[in-house]
Amino acid sequence: MNRKLHDTHFPSARDDAEACRNAADTAQTRSPSYRLSFHDDDFLLRDELRPVRLQLELLKPDLLQNEANIRSTVVIFGSARIDDEEGARRRLEAAHAAAARAPDDEDLARGVRIAERLAAKSRCYDEARKLARMISSRCQRDDRCDLVVVTGGGPGIMEAGNRGARDVDAKSVGLNIVLPHEQAPNPYITPELCFQFHYFAVRKMHFLMRARALVAFPGGFGTLDELFETLTLVQTGKVRPMPILLFGEEFWRRLIDFDFLVEEGTISPSDLDIFQFVESAEEAWAIIAGAENL
Repeated sequence: MNRKLHDTHFPSARDDAEACRNAADTAQTRSPSYRLSFHDDDFLLRDELRPVRLQLELLKPDLLQNEANIRSTVVIFGSARIDDEEGARRRLEAAHAAAARAPDDEDLARGVRIAERLAAKSRCYDEARKLARMISSRCQRDDRCDLVVVTGGGPGIMEAGNRGARDVDAKSVGLNIVLPHEQAPNPYITPELCFQFHYFAVRKMHFLMRARALVAFPGGFGTLDELFETLTLVQTGKVRPMPILLFGEEFWRRLIDFDFLVEEGTISPSDLDIFQFVESAEEAWAIIAGAENL
């Protein structure tokens, strides 16, 4: 008897889906009502099925990461607009060229100033790539550690994180989100670990489900959203404490007056211990490795 013990007497959902392809072509079988519910896109996309879609979006990436043996991660957040040195140089040259054609245009002049600031931040791209390379080379070739880099899957700092892992032939995860404007996954994500989300809330949950550390590079609304959710969850005990590293103290202190929150009594002095500032990939890795006892 060749049947395995865990086999059942029932056909699988895949078996039934395949069997439906052979159904007779009649008015009844052509009706949408006849489709198997799990094989009916129109049904699954109904507003009433939102709870089911939420569950599926939580379950699919979790199962696939389990199957890939992804148990613990380091999350790298940061702006999609921070390019590597070459990309930043091209953007700056284009901004200068546009401003030169219309020297009295204040918007174009502002564009030059912004391009200059972004070019100065290309170092962050390099450091994010270096950090991902350090994590991946030390943790995916060592039986004592299995940390995998995870990013939001887009360009900029996210690309740098996946690229650093690719540099050393290591796996990395990308958690993309469907946006009104097209967002393609960056080409450095491990293909079988490249996921796409509809719900921001579920995506943010996946960032933290396996996280052992989080590194936030300079970024905008998205980076702040993800960072502050993590700070809140640690502050309230909803997730275990982990290294939360803010890269570039000057940027973060200018952006957020953490001491003001303490002085106003809206957070406790001890809440400032939830995160640390770092200035280099080496410093970030030393903290992460120390926390993991590597």
